[in-house]
Amino acid sequence: MPRPLITENDVRRAARNGKRELYSPPNAIITPLARDVAQTLGLRFVSSKNESAALPPNDLITIAIGSDHSGFCAKAELKTFLADKGYRLLDVGTDSEQSCDYPDFAEKVGEAIRTGRATFGIMLDGVGTASAVALNKIPSIRAASCYNEFTARIARAHGDANALSLGARSLGIETMKSIVQTFLATSFEGERHEARLEKIRAIERRYLQR
Repeated sequence: MPRPLITENDVRRAARNGKRELYSPPNAIITPLARDVAQTLGLRFVSSKNESAALPPNDLITIAIGSDHSGFCAKAELKTFLADKGYRLLDVGTDSEQSCDYPDFAEKVGEAIRTGRATFGIMLDGVGTASAVALNKIPSIRAASCYNEFTARIARAHGDANALSLGARSLGIETMKSIVQTFLATSFEGERHEARLEKIRAIERRYLQR
C-alpha cells in the first residue's frame, strides 16, 4: 500500500481553512517544501488526531493587523506590544488618522489569513463589532469581537477563532493588550467543539454553493 504524501498544497490548503496543525500518519512522506511552508505559516504536523493542538512558538506566528482611523493609534501600540513578544507582524493599514472605511482593512486582515500569509488577524475600529461582521463574510474566517479576557479565551478554546476585533473607542489600551495576549495564548480545545465547528463549516459550504 503506498505511503501517504503530504505536499506544499496540502499545507497551504490547511492554512487557508484556518488550521494550525495538519494530521500526518506515522508512515507519511512529507516533502521538504511542505515542511518549509508549514514552518513559515506556523502550522505543525501531528501524528495523532487526538494530539493536543499546541500553538507554535511566537516567532513562527504571523499576525495580520489592521484598523480604521479610530483604531490607528491603538494599532501602533499593539504592534510594539506584539513585536516585543516575538510575533511576526503584517500591517495592512490604515496608515493615518484620516477618516476611512473599516471594511477595506478588515478584508485585508481576513484575506491574509485566508491565503496563509498570516496565522491570526487583529482588526481595530471604534467598537469592534462592525469589523467582526465584515471579517466573517470571508470564507474560513472565524472572527470574534472580544471585550475582556474571558470572551477572548472562549473564542479561541471553543470557537477556534482566527481573527480578533477590538473597539479602540470602547476599550483602554491595557485592556486590549490583555485581551490580545489571552487570545493568542489560548489553544483550541477540539473534542466536542470540533464537531460544532464542522457544522459551522458545513453552513458556510452550503451557502457558497448557492
